[in-house]
Amino acid sequence: MARIALEHVDKVYANGFVAARDLSLEAADGELLVLVGPSGSGKSTVLRLMAGLEQVTGGTIRIGERDVTDLPPQKRDIAMVFQNYALYPHMTVRENLGFGLSIRKQPVALINERVRMVASSLGLDAMLDRKPAQLSGGQRQRVALGRAIVREPLAFLFDEPLSNLDAQLRVETRVELSRLHQKLGATMVYVTHDQSEALTLGDRIAVLRDGVLQQVASPMELYSRPANRFVAGFIGSPAMNFIEGTLSAETTGSESGGRFTFKGGDLVLDVRCDSPASSSVVLGVRPQHLEVVGDADGMLRAEVTLVEPMGNEQIVYVSLSGGERLVAVAPPEPPMKQGERVAIRAKRDAVHLFDAKNGVRLSCGGVQPSRD
Repeated sequence: MARIALEHVDKVYANGFVAARDLSLEAADGELLVLVGPSGSGKSTVLRLMAGLEQVTGGTIRIGERDVTDLPPQKRDIAMVFQNYALYPHMTVRENLGFGLSIRKQPVALINERVRMVASSLGLDAMLDRKPAQLSGGQRQRVALGRAIVREPLAFLFDEPLSNLDAQLRVETRVELSRLHQKLGATMVYVTHDQSEALTLGDRIAVLRDGVLQQVASPMELYSRPANRFVAGFIGSPAMNFIEGTLSAETTGSESGGRFTFKGGDLVLDVRCDSPASSSVVLGVRPQHLEVVGDADGMLRAEVTLVEPMGNEQIVYVSLSGGERLVAVAPPEPPMKQGERVAIRAKRDAVHLFDAKNGVRLSCGGVQPSRD
């Protein structure tokens, strides 16, 4: 196996669309790196650049220690799995699995042995003589995975491979893929728009926006310490709550902190913060870190506008007195009701502040209610 490294890569199409801008990113040897971002962020293009299906405008791509920037796909020794399976309908599962080795003129005995081993590991033994039309979506995707594994390439590239499966099959296949990565120890780069896939599969996750890398980190690092407001809002479901306001210095006794003021009131931050580019900031807190209190002793008073019971939890939508709307994830009991007056309290050290001008996350800690 081998690492895949992009060094200051640019990709600009003839119409002027920028799919990648000065992108430097590395998938380490044996790592499963997930690329995420909204539609048009460039994640699939980056994968195609690695595969050689697209040519870079500038920069360098390395696989292992080789510079493969100008090499065609067949000379990069990588395998790509697409969302539409790309199986040959006239071939059996056995023939599809062994096709990559057949065109490389490998011995028949070697092909049969590799196909047997991969089919066994993916639970395809009983389907080897079937054709793709006789398989379910999940089985077809396993064949597509197996065809890539049989080749024993230097690295694997996955372009939203589970997006055509139903919810249950996606979870099952995701688990299989995770086990497969652990077993093979292979270098994998995986593109998805599904946060659950990204957070559960990835050793690290790279977040892209308009062809620019926003942050690359472990799933927990992205979730707990997002580099900017975009990453904070993109990672996590339901999405992080944001309130726009201003930050000013605040001194209480011997402690220094800041006062966050917004339309619905103000809050005193209990620790020092980095200086933002301006006094305008954005406070962010995840729905999972908000507590809905059924009395007036909480931090912020609010009215419940909608409740979504989810069985093991309830998603509660509230409106603050200043008009701001927040979402909280609460235990299933007691059930909340629309129109109910509640109070909202943020868990300590779970609040983020972002510079309103550049979106960069400021270093701040927990929040305490104003004592005015």
